[in-house]
Amino acid sequence: MRWSDFPKWGTWLGDWAARYHAGLRDRPVRARTKPGEIAAQLPQSPPEEPQPLDDVIADFERIVMPGMTHWQHPRFFAYFPSNAAPAAVLADQIVTVMAPQCMLWQTSPAATEMETRMMDWLRQAIALPEAFQGVIQDSASSATLAAMLTLRERALGWQGNEAGLSGQPRLRVYASAEVHTSIDRAIWVSGIGQENLVRIPTTGPLRAMDTEALDAAIRADLAAGYRPAGIIACTGGTGTGACDDIAATCDVAEKHGLFTHVDAAWAGAAMIVPEFRSLWAAVERADSVVLNPHKWLGTQFDLSAHFVKSPEDLTRTLAIQPEYLKTHGADGVINYSEWSVPLGRRFRALKLWFLIRAYGLTGLRTRIRNHVAWSAALCERLRATPGFEIVTEPVLSLFTFRHAPEGTRDTDAHNLALVNAINDDGRIYLTQTRVNGALVIRFQAGQFDATEADVATAFDVITEIAATLKE
Repeated sequence: MRWSDFPKWGTWLGDWAARYHAGLRDRPVRARTKPGEIAAQLPQSPPEEPQPLDDVIADFERIVMPGMTHWQHPRFFAYFPSNAAPAAVLADQIVTVMAPQCMLWQTSPAATEMETRMMDWLRQAIALPEAFQGVIQDSASSATLAAMLTLRERALGWQGNEAGLSGQPRLRVYASAEVHTSIDRAIWVSGIGQENLVRIPTTGPLRAMDTEALDAAIRADLAAGYRPAGIIACTGGTGTGACDDIAATCDVAEKHGLFTHVDAAWAGAAMIVPEFRSLWAAVERADSVVLNPHKWLGTQFDLSAHFVKSPEDLTRTLAIQPEYLKTHGADGVINYSEWSVPLGRRFRALKLWFLIRAYGLTGLRTRIRNHVAWSAALCERLRATPGFEIVTEPVLSLFTFRHAPEGTRDTDAHNLALVNAINDDGRIYLTQTRVNGALVIRFQAGQFDATEADVATAFDVITEIAATLKE
């Protein structure tokens, strides 16, 4: 294939994309293939000679598409959304054609300066104070790792990178069980170790960290000779939407001189809506905050916004400057590769620019408000339906429920059978989690093109299939 062939196939792609999205409601949300079924259709060895692109595309439709779970489906109610608004997709296509590597200012000045401005636009949209500066990471996992490395270095007097962890004081990091498992992985990769992630019990309807227990755990660790290093708080935890009391958490952190990172990967996007900001009140007191525009806001994966109060601490932890990466004759420029673990960087800011300009903050707020309202209405319909129980109340557009009709002998097994039957049906897609050890079903609304009717369909499917289950 040559660039001279691209107009033909670019036109095909545009038509295919429009048809794909227009027909999503007619497809099952989750793939129905069995393990190994796709691989069995792929040749064991690569072709020696070029093959016609018509054949490649025909095989794509025949082999690949049946094995795809459709994250852009308007009735994708599982996990959290990974949206792809068409304006953002268009921007990413432009970037893909140029294929720039944006590791330094000099390797693509527009990408660096666009990132600086877009992070400031987003900072203003979520009402973070000017003290915060932002960087685009690939995912919240990477942002959390960067925060973990920073708090490690700060706690060790900036000696961890230089001297290693052997012989250093044993560091401790604090979080509830409601935080994402990316925190566990960051603990591993940073060398702090799983045993030093101290789990704090939760309390209240939002399943927030018990800050009295947090303070007691820190004091106990100090008495035992450990060195407390930081606290990971969450706003909108993955399982049930748990939200820590950021103000009370920061009170404890400031008392003991600890770094605080707030994981708001999903819920942070909703902070463009003023009435939802109470969920992370006092977030301006944290040292580091992450949210994912590639979830609820509308940009496609990957684009994670990491805001830090002290960029100097972040770059002191991560920056490395061999001669070939120095930018001479341009003092004061930002090289965002010094703000993240990977050296290579894609031009992600362009899709955020296209998104915000194409829909406006007003349009994006309307979508989020709708999802929250529609999810709350579904919750109330299920609550009023005999046999259903609401286990955790809605946090934004996320709630959990279970089906427990009279006479059910094993509620966990019954609800696992229900969620599996729902997903096999194909009209909607849900996931399960556990609350206080019991298996429950999660529901969240957040797909960019979802409608009120799509959410109403969830009620029909859930209740219809629940009525067919036999003990």
